[in-house]
Amino acid sequence: MSRRALVDLLDRNDDHVAALSSGSFDQHRDGQRPGVVSVCCSDSRVSQEGMFAVDEPGFLFTAGAIGNSVSALVDGERVLDGSVAYPLRHTETEVLAVVGHTGCGAVDAALTAARTGEFPPEPGIRADVEALVPIVEEGLSDPAVVGSAVDDANADGPADGAADEDPDSHADTSVRDRLVEYNVHEQVAFAGESEETADATVYGFVYDLHGAYGDRDGAVYLVNADGERDPAALRDLVGEAHADHVATLLER
Repeated sequence: MSRRALVDLLDRNDDHVAALSSGSFDQHRDGQRPGVVSVCCSDSRVSQEGMFAVDEPGFLFTAGAIGNSVSALVDGERVLDGSVAYPLRHTETEVLAVVGHTGCGAVDAALTAARTGEFPPEPGIRADVEALVPIVEEGLSDPAVVGSAVDDANADGPADGAADEDPDSHADTSVRDRLVEYNVHEQVAFAGESEETADATVYGFVYDLHGAYGDRDGAVYLVNADGERDPAALRDLVGEAHADHVATLLER
Protein backbone atom coordinates (compact mmCIF):
# COMPACT_ATOMS: atom_id res chain seq x y z
CA MET A 1 0.00 0.00 0.00
CA SER A 2 1.34 3.41 -0.95
CA ARG A 3 0.98 5.78 1.98
CA ARG A 4 2.15 8.66 -0.21
CA ALA A 5 -0.79 8.15 -2.57
CA LEU A 6 -3.18 7.90 0.39
CA VAL A 7 -1.91 11.15 1.88
CA ASP A 8 -2.11 12.81 -1.52
CA LEU A 9 -5.75 11.75 -1.86
CA LEU A 10 -6.61 13.15 1.55
CA ASP A 11 -4.74 16.40 0.89
CA ARG A 12 -6.65 16.78 -2.35
CA ASN A 13 -9.92 16.17 -0.57
CA ASP A 14 -9.04 18.89 1.93
CA ASP A 15 -8.52 21.24 -1.02
CA HIS A 16 -11.87 20.15 -2.45
CA VAL A 17 -13.68 20.82 0.81
CA ALA A 18 -12.04 24.22 1.17
CA ALA A 19 -13.02 25.18 -2.38
CA LEU A 20 -16.72 24.35 -1.94
CA SER A 21 -18.89 27.37 -1.35
CA SER A 22 -21.10 27.52 1.70
CA GLY A 23 -24.30 25.54 1.15
CA SER A 24 -23.02 23.75 -1.97
CA PHE A 25 -25.08 20.66 -1.17
CA ASP A 26 -28.16 22.40 0.24
CA GLN A 27 -30.18 21.86 -2.94
CA HIS A 28 -28.83 18.38 -3.61
CA ARG A 29 -28.82 16.47 -0.33
CA ASP A 30 -32.11 14.70 -0.99
CA GLY A 31 -31.66 14.03 -4.70
CA GLN A 32 -30.08 15.13 -7.93
CA ARG A 33 -31.23 16.72 -11.18
CA PRO A 34 -28.04 17.00 -13.25
CA GLY A 35 -28.46 18.77 -16.54
CA VAL A 36 -25.91 16.63 -18.35
CA VAL A 37 -24.66 13.05 -18.23
CA SER A 38 -21.17 12.74 -19.64
CA VAL A 39 -19.60 9.52 -20.91
CA CYS A 40 -15.85 9.85 -21.26
CA CYS A 41 -13.00 7.44 -21.72
CA SER A 42 -11.47 6.14 -18.50
CA ASP A 43 -8.15 7.95 -18.83
CA SER A 44 -6.25 9.88 -16.17
CA ARG A 45 -5.45 12.66 -18.63
CA VAL A 46 -9.11 13.36 -19.36
CA SER A 47 -11.02 14.81 -16.43
CA GLN A 48 -14.74 15.06 -17.09
CA GLU A 49 -15.33 17.68 -14.41
CA GLY A 50 -12.11 19.46 -15.32
CA MET A 51 -12.78 19.84 -19.04
CA PHE A 52 -16.11 21.54 -18.33
CA ALA A 53 -14.87 23.49 -15.29
CA VAL A 54 -17.39 21.80 -13.00
CA ASP A 55 -16.48 22.68 -9.42
CA GLU A 56 -19.92 22.48 -7.81
CA PRO A 57 -22.06 19.39 -7.22
CA GLY A 58 -25.27 18.70 -9.10
CA PHE A 59 -24.50 19.71 -12.69
CA LEU A 60 -22.69 16.76 -14.26
CA PHE A 61 -23.50 13.05 -13.92
CA THR A 62 -20.30 11.26 -14.93
CA ALA A 63 -19.77 7.83 -16.42
CA GLY A 64 -16.35 6.58 -17.40
CA ALA A 65 -15.74 3.64 -19.72
CA ILE A 66 -12.88 2.26 -21.78
CA GLY A 67 -13.30 3.77 -25.22
CA ASN A 68 -16.15 6.05 -23.98
CA SER A 69 -18.59 3.24 -24.72
CA VAL A 70 -22.25 3.94 -23.97
CA SER A 71 -23.32 0.30 -24.17
CA ALA A 72 -23.26 -2.80 -22.02
CA LEU A 73 -23.75 -6.44 -22.95
CA VAL A 74 -26.76 -7.90 -21.10
CA ASP A 75 -27.92 -11.45 -21.85
CA GLY A 76 -26.13 -11.31 -25.19
CA GLU A 77 -27.75 -8.01 -26.23
CA ARG A 78 -26.15 -4.58 -26.48
CA VAL A 79 -28.13 -2.09 -24.38
CA LEU A 80 -27.54 1.43 -23.12
CA ASP A 81 -25.22 1.23 -20.13
CA GLY A 82 -26.91 1.67 -16.78
CA SER A 83 -24.71 4.60 -15.82
CA VAL A 84 -26.08 6.43 -18.85
CA ALA A 85 -29.65 5.17 -18.73
CA TYR A 86 -30.13 5.96 -15.04
CA PRO A 87 -29.84 9.78 -15.18
CA LEU A 88 -31.79 9.94 -18.43
CA ARG A 89 -34.70 8.01 -16.97
CA HIS A 90 -34.59 8.80 -13.25
CA THR A 91 -33.06 12.25 -12.68
CA GLU A 92 -34.67 14.27 -15.50
CA THR A 93 -31.33 14.69 -17.26
CA GLU A 94 -31.90 15.93 -20.80
CA VAL A 95 -28.42 15.99 -22.35
CA LEU A 96 -25.95 13.17 -23.02
CA ALA A 97 -22.38 14.17 -23.91
CA VAL A 98 -20.19 11.43 -25.41
CA VAL A 99 -16.55 12.49 -25.16
CA GLY A 100 -13.70 10.72 -26.91
CA HIS A 101 -10.10 11.92 -26.77
CA THR A 102 -7.07 11.99 -29.00
CA GLY A 103 -4.46 9.35 -28.28
CA CYS A 104 -7.08 6.91 -26.95
CA GLY A 105 -5.39 3.69 -25.82
CA ALA A 106 -8.62 1.70 -26.09
CA VAL A 107 -9.08 2.62 -29.74
CA ASP A 108 -5.39 1.88 -30.32
CA ALA A 109 -5.83 -1.58 -28.73
CA ALA A 110 -8.90 -2.24 -30.88
CA LEU A 111 -6.94 -1.15 -33.95
CA THR A 112 -4.17 -3.60 -33.08
CA ALA A 113 -6.73 -6.37 -32.51
CA ALA A 114 -8.44 -5.65 -35.83
CA ARG A 115 -5.12 -5.80 -37.67
CA THR A 116 -3.40 -8.68 -35.86
CA GLY A 117 -6.01 -10.55 -33.83
CA GLU A 118 -4.05 -9.79 -30.66
CA PHE A 119 -6.06 -8.71 -27.60
CA PRO A 120 -5.05 -7.63 -24.10
CA PRO A 121 -4.82 -10.75 -21.89
CA GLU A 122 -6.94 -9.40 -19.01
CA PRO A 123 -10.53 -10.67 -19.46
CA GLY A 124 -12.25 -7.44 -18.49
CA ILE A 125 -10.06 -5.30 -20.72
CA ARG A 126 -10.37 -7.79 -23.57
CA ALA A 127 -14.18 -7.63 -23.37
CA ASP A 128 -14.15 -3.84 -23.62
CA VAL A 129 -11.72 -3.89 -26.54
CA GLU A 130 -13.74 -6.59 -28.29
CA ALA A 131 -16.77 -4.30 -28.19
CA LEU A 132 -14.78 -1.64 -30.04
CA VAL A 133 -13.31 -3.89 -32.72
CA PRO A 134 -16.41 -3.95 -35.01
CA ILE A 135 -16.50 -0.15 -34.91
CA VAL A 136 -12.80 0.05 -35.75
CA GLU A 137 -13.17 -2.46 -38.57
CA GLU A 138 -16.02 -0.43 -40.06
CA GLY A 139 -13.95 2.70 -39.70
CA LEU A 140 -11.02 1.13 -41.51
CA SER A 141 -13.26 0.63 -44.54
CA ASP A 142 -14.25 4.32 -44.57
CA PRO A 143 -12.10 6.47 -46.89
CA ALA A 144 -12.67 9.44 -44.58
CA VAL A 145 -10.70 7.54 -41.93
CA VAL A 146 -7.95 5.78 -43.84
CA GLY A 147 -7.62 7.88 -46.97
CA SER A 148 -7.28 11.17 -45.12
CA ALA A 149 -4.71 9.71 -42.75
CA VAL A 150 -2.54 8.44 -45.60
CA ASP A 151 -2.81 11.81 -47.33
CA ASP A 152 -1.73 13.54 -44.11
CA ALA A 153 1.21 11.19 -43.68
CA ASN A 154 2.37 11.83 -47.24
CA ALA A 155 1.96 15.59 -46.84
CA ASP A 156 3.94 15.63 -43.59
CA GLY A 157 6.55 13.12 -44.67
CA PRO A 158 10.26 13.84 -45.10
CA ALA A 159 11.20 16.16 -47.94
CA ASP A 160 13.84 15.55 -50.63
CA GLY A 161 13.74 11.79 -50.17
CA ALA A 162 15.03 11.91 -46.60
CA ALA A 163 14.71 8.62 -44.76
CA ASP A 164 11.91 8.24 -42.22
CA GLU A 165 12.75 5.95 -39.31
CA ASP A 166 9.11 4.89 -38.95
CA PRO A 167 7.17 5.70 -42.13
CA ASP A 168 3.92 4.29 -40.73
CA SER A 169 3.97 6.11 -37.39
CA HIS A 170 2.31 9.33 -38.52
CA ALA A 171 -0.27 7.48 -40.61
CA ASP A 172 -1.09 5.23 -37.65
CA THR A 173 -1.49 8.22 -35.35
CA SER A 174 -3.78 9.89 -37.86
CA VAL A 175 -5.80 6.71 -38.33
CA ARG A 176 -6.14 6.27 -34.57
CA ASP A 177 -7.36 9.81 -33.99
CA ARG A 178 -9.79 9.56 -36.90
CA LEU A 179 -11.04 6.30 -35.43
CA VAL A 180 -11.51 8.11 -32.11
CA GLU A 181 -13.88 10.52 -33.84
CA TYR A 182 -15.49 7.69 -35.82
CA ASN A 183 -16.12 5.86 -32.54
CA VAL A 184 -17.75 8.96 -31.04
CA HIS A 185 -20.14 9.05 -33.99
CA GLU A 186 -20.96 5.38 -33.55
CA GLN A 187 -21.55 5.78 -29.81
CA VAL A 188 -23.82 8.78 -30.44
CA ALA A 189 -25.74 6.77 -33.04
CA PHE A 190 -26.19 3.82 -30.69
CA ALA A 191 -27.34 6.06 -27.86
CA GLY A 192 -29.72 7.91 -30.16
CA GLU A 193 -31.45 4.67 -31.08
CA SER A 194 -32.04 3.73 -27.45
CA GLU A 195 -35.44 4.17 -25.82
CA GLU A 196 -33.86 5.92 -22.85
CA THR A 197 -32.67 8.85 -24.99
CA ALA A 198 -36.04 9.54 -26.62
CA ASP A 199 -36.38 12.87 -24.81
CA ALA A 200 -32.68 13.72 -24.68
CA THR A 201 -30.20 15.57 -26.87
CA VAL A 202 -27.02 13.64 -27.63
CA TYR A 203 -23.79 15.49 -28.37
CA GLY A 204 -20.47 14.01 -29.47
CA PHE A 205 -17.17 15.67 -28.57
CA VAL A 206 -13.46 14.94 -28.91
CA TYR A 207 -11.11 16.21 -26.19
CA ASP A 208 -7.83 17.20 -27.83
CA LEU A 209 -4.53 16.84 -26.01
CA HIS A 210 -2.36 16.29 -29.10
CA GLY A 211 -3.09 19.32 -31.27
CA ALA A 212 -5.02 17.20 -33.75
CA TYR A 213 -7.98 19.60 -34.02
CA GLY A 214 -6.47 22.92 -33.02
CA ASP A 215 -3.74 24.55 -30.99
CA ARG A 216 -5.44 24.62 -27.57
CA ASP A 217 -4.60 21.67 -25.33
CA GLY A 218 -7.66 20.59 -23.38
CA ALA A 219 -10.24 22.01 -25.77
CA VAL A 220 -13.32 19.96 -26.61
CA TYR A 221 -14.50 19.92 -30.20
CA LEU A 222 -18.12 19.29 -31.12
CA VAL A 223 -18.30 16.70 -33.88
CA ASN A 224 -21.90 15.50 -33.60
CA ALA A 225 -25.27 16.77 -32.41
CA ASP A 226 -28.11 14.25 -32.56
CA GLY A 227 -26.53 12.72 -35.66
CA GLU A 228 -25.70 16.01 -37.38
CA ARG A 229 -22.05 15.97 -38.39
CA ASP A 230 -21.75 18.83 -40.88
CA PRO A 231 -19.33 21.41 -39.42
CA ALA A 232 -21.23 24.35 -40.90
CA ALA A 233 -24.46 23.19 -39.29
CA LEU A 234 -22.69 22.61 -35.98
CA ARG A 235 -21.15 26.09 -36.09
CA ASP A 236 -24.61 27.54 -36.62
CA LEU A 237 -25.74 25.56 -33.60
CA VAL A 238 -23.02 26.77 -31.23
CA GLY A 239 -22.91 30.33 -32.50
CA GLU A 240 -20.07 32.55 -33.60
CA ALA A 241 -18.57 32.88 -30.12
CA HIS A 242 -17.94 29.13 -29.94
CA ALA A 243 -17.36 28.36 -33.61
CA ASP A 244 -13.75 27.43 -32.80
CA HIS A 245 -15.09 24.48 -30.80
CA VAL A 246 -16.32 22.81 -34.00
CA ALA A 247 -13.90 20.73 -36.06
CA THR A 248 -13.60 17.34 -37.69
CA LEU A 249 -10.87 15.01 -38.89
CA LEU A 250 -13.35 13.20 -41.14
CA GLU A 251 -13.94 15.65 -43.96
CA ARG A 252 -15.60 13.84 -46.83
